Amino acid sequence: MEFLKRLLTWWNGQTLGTQIFTARHGVRVGQDDQGNTYYQSRDGKRRWIIYKGEMEATRVSPDWHGWLHFTWDQPPTEAPLKHKAWEKPHQENLTGTAAAYAPPGSIRRAHPVARADYEAWTPE
Repeated sequence: MEFLKRLLTWWNGQTLGTQIFTARHGVRVGQDDQGNTYYQSRDGKRRWIIYKGEMEATRVSPDWHGWLHFTWDQPPTEAPLKHKAWEKPHQENLTGTAAAYAPPGSIRRAHPVARADYEAWTPE
């Protein structure tokens, strides 16, 4: 069953073609805290990621994103970036999920905040 799932679904991990290409041409560079694995070609001209679970680009941290796009040469495993004390940990995009941000007064909140600056229209 796992073989068919990998053969037919590209959004859930790697496909069979990607696995064969990675085995033949890829060199494992590192892994992030979410379990995603990063590779580059033997000649260093290509870089790619094998997601653990669902493929979602916002799950790639800024450190690894910069390496994937050739912004810097060394991966974060060899040359970690210095982070500021005020930086929050990387978080994937939660838009469209129950954990998405909802501002005060939003109807998506479980208990919307009462607003004194708005009065709802009621028919007479």
